[in-house]
Amino acid sequence: MIVSAIKESLSGERMVALTPAAAAGLVKHGLSVRIQAGAGIAAGFSDAAYEKVGITVVADRAELINQTDILVQVHALGSNPEAQRAELAALKRGTYIIGFADPLTDKTAMQVLSQCGVTLLSMELVPRITRAQSMDALSSMASLAGYKAVLLAAEKLGKIFPMMITAAGTITPAKVFVIGAGVAGLQAIATARRLGAQVSAFDVRPAVKEQVQSLGARFIELPLQEAEAQTPAGYARQQSAEEQQRQRELMAHSVGDSDVVISTAAVPGKKAPVLISDQMVAGMQSGSVIVDLAAVRGGNCALTRPDEVVVHQGVTILGSTNLTATLPVHASQMYANNIANVLKHLTKKGECILDTQDQITRDMLVMRDGIIINQSVRELLDLPKLEVPAAATGTG
Repeated sequence: MIVSAIKESLSGERMVALTPAAAAGLVKHGLSVRIQAGAGIAAGFSDAAYEKVGITVVADRAELINQTDILVQVHALGSNPEAQRAELAALKRGTYIIGFADPLTDKTAMQVLSQCGVTLLSMELVPRITRAQSMDALSSMASLAGYKAVLLAAEKLGKIFPMMITAAGTITPAKVFVIGAGVAGLQAIATARRLGAQVSAFDVRPAVKEQVQSLGARFIELPLQEAEAQTPAGYARQQSAEEQQRQRELMAHSVGDSDVVISTAAVPGKKAPVLISDQMVAGMQSGSVIVDLAAVRGGNCALTRPDEVVVHQGVTILGSTNLTATLPVHASQMYANNIANVLKHLTKKGECILDTQDQITRDMLVMRDGIIINQSVRELLDLPKLEVPAAATGTG
């Protein structure tokens, strides 16, 4: 089977779905790999670097798409139907597409890809189980975003992070408050601590308390039962309006006392909960900084504007939605390894085999030959529940 990666079309995206090293590993696995000319340049990978490891570089984008069996991307086709009209027209029915597809919220993209008759596997839906850790692109990207969020905050803050004892006097450490102790939050805690900040963190899941404390941060607790606070998959569940109000009351003091707030609270497929009100922002010291990593889902701060810098009463609020694009070399390296591991899981002897008895395959599979399999996506599109399950196995 031919596996191809194309240059990302999303504005500002500098990542590439396959690096030369990851692509070479797929060739050894028995797959034929191609890449669009120039696809890796923004991430630091030249066409010559791909050719050196035996990857075919194709100049014509539409031709490459039309000839491929498995198209791997960072952002799957369909996310911008008008701009991608030529690419969508070039797709063969039955083509496999693997990438971030936003299947639980992007209704238009799901409809467009269904009409194209493709088989879509979404990287957002990789289950958080031990066997799938090497494929978990959400965690890979979240870790980088958490790291970069702290660097952005340090750049905007008019203070230094560490304590310093100098002849001119003692400088106290900056206070950093992290909301959400998932992968992004834990990396933000670790990065802020390495820079010398005094760090505290909040999460509705009591299970993460030990992880937060192990990184040297103070854990702020809200009395919720763990079973109530998270889904079976380990994600924070959507909280009720009453619970969110309790959270805001608990956090008000911590937000007001902080120089930097890094907010990462999100629920897959849902609008981000608003945990930082405009009154809480007004209670912060002028010059403080909020980095809202949930901006792509509407933001945890009431004043967040996606991909904008908002200054409210002296407080700077950053709503970046794609921080990984600012770290394209390592982001591409990590993502390409995740993609390669997915492909190695799905293919045997050069053929793609979809075994829906396997949890990883079953969870990632959104649609097959244009037929939407994922029940949550069917609900999004107001489609009836599938009465007859898809066949357990099949070869593409």
